[in-house]
Amino acid sequence: MKISVKVKSGNREEKVENLGGNNFLISVRQRPEKGLANKAVIKLIAKYFKLAPTTVKIVSGHSSKQKIIEI
Repeated sequence: MKISVKVKSGNREEKVENLGGNNFLISVRQRPEKGLANKAVIKLIAKYFKLAPTTVKIVSGHSSKQKIIEI
């Protein structure tokens, strides 16, 4: 399954919001430096869907706020 994600980094609270269908808004504490925000997004998505983080992969948008994630 592929989902479309918009990431807000540097927030106080980490959360996942379903915007309808396969569109999600994800807030993470980490700043987009050295891939730290991407790692936080993967962990948060895995926790949301109750999966292992190794099953979640960023397909496109590694350096963008808009990402496509494959589960």
